[in-house]
Amino acid sequence: MSEEPLAAKERILRPPFYLVRALRLPFVSASLLPFLLGSLINKDVFHFSIFFLGLTSAISTHLSANLLNDYADSKSGVDWQERQFYGFFGGSKLIQQGIFSERFYLLLGGLFLAISAGCIFILTFLLKDLRVAGYYSIIIFLGIAYSHKPLQLAYRYLGELVIFLLFGPALVMGGYFLQTGIFPDIKSLLVSLPMGLLVSGILFANEIPDYPQDKKCGKNNLVSLLGPKRSYLIYLLINFAAFFTIALNINRGYFSRWAYLSFLFIPLVLRAGFILRETQEKIRLVESSKIAIATHIFVSILLIADLLL
Repeated sequence: MSEEPLAAKERILRPPFYLVRALRLPFVSASLLPFLLGSLINKDVFHFSIFFLGLTSAISTHLSANLLNDYADSKSGVDWQERQFYGFFGGSKLIQQGIFSERFYLLLGGLFLAISAGCIFILTFLLKDLRVAGYYSIIIFLGIAYSHKPLQLAYRYLGELVIFLLFGPALVMGGYFLQTGIFPDIKSLLVSLPMGLLVSGILFANEIPDYPQDKKCGKNNLVSLLGPKRSYLIYLLINFAAFFTIALNINRGYFSRWAYLSFLFIPLVLRAGFILRETQEKIRLVESSKIAIATHIFVSILLIADLLL
């Protein structure tokens, strides 16, 4: 039997797995948890229907961005530098392995973007507030400009800043705004800082193993400034800044002193930093990426629990 029918048979047998991989579903926690945190800041007000529509929009926007980012990185050639799939960095590689086409990613990304926009349209109508659509437009602009021409912010040393804004202030303050109608707000801004920094830490941990391929294609980020061997210092700085902002929130009374329990996860940050310092092997760097994601999840859940209890 030829290899082509076998490949076709595999595509038929395993479409759910490939779709999960294309959507990068394990990363959805990076949008779900910050939005939930922001929605719970004011415990006196919680509208479930508003929360549900907002969360659906946030997750759909995130999935759309994942798909369109893979599309853009395929077009730029950066994802073609290496075709092996590592699970946490380097893209889904499904285009490069011939499973899905660039057009599939573009259309599916557009579908999730349409779902997100539909939710925002309903929210704008229900809340009778055009600011909802206005703020959403800014988020979509940044999401597209992150990896797509002409701006390609992720290629111009601005990727980490965009991710910080989208997965920190945009989600936390957005969740708070939909529930309360208040924006801007110093409390929701300060609460958003650890979320944005921890997700930026995930991105940075994933950029270090991608450095050789990014450099070939002119994709410049903070790793380009120090090089992969010393970039663990920036990773540690980003994460320590996240814990500093948690302490700042506790000091201002936005979290209780129980939130100091999040400091128990600092050894995870140190472990990931040690791996990033000691090796450039991608197989081993998968562990540092897993640790970065776990740190974000554990800290986020603890802070959400602190707000609830």
